[in-house]
Amino acid sequence: MSIRTILTQGDPALNKKCHMVTRFDDRLADLLDDLKETLTEAGGVGLAAPQVGILRRAVIVVPDPEIDEMIELVNPEIVAQEGEEDGWEGCLSLPGMWGKVKRPKWVKVRAQDRWGNWFETEGADMAARCFCHELEHLDGHMYDEHVDRLYTSEELDAMMAEEGDQENKRHRRRRRGR
Repeated sequence: MSIRTILTQGDPALNKKCHMVTRFDDRLADLLDDLKETLTEAGGVGLAAPQVGILRRAVIVVPDPEIDEMIELVNPEIVAQEGEEDGWEGCLSLPGMWGKVKRPKWVKVRAQDRWGNWFETEGADMAARCFCHELEHLDGHMYDEHVDRLYTSEELDAMMAEEGDQENKRHRRRRRGR
């Protein structure tokens, strides 16, 4: 296993549609292992093969950061979705930037494992967002195509602090009976 370089916005590989995986061999296993190690090192919640310059339909997703589990998805596709919600997203290929993106609240994904066996997995909220985000990479798209504006980490922190202050003020007023 090795840590691979994560490509950043502007690299042409990030805008290309990936090829289906047809060989379930040691090369695929090595790629999946490298994606896991690279993702762990970067501290992200998802990583797609094109983000390391490999134009194959393979991603790694951490559906719940509280549980140390990574799901390998080869040739994934979303087969069902429900609801809609706005949420903040960032990307290892667009470091230090954030945007608010509308995504399904729940999705079901059909994919193959590293041996070619088909399976389905599903997720809601953050997991659904992560599945959608990573699968978009496989078609040459990035989340910033869905946003009106990108925010720096500092701007996002300031907005979150302001929202927290406003919520604390509302809570204090309610406790005082106002």
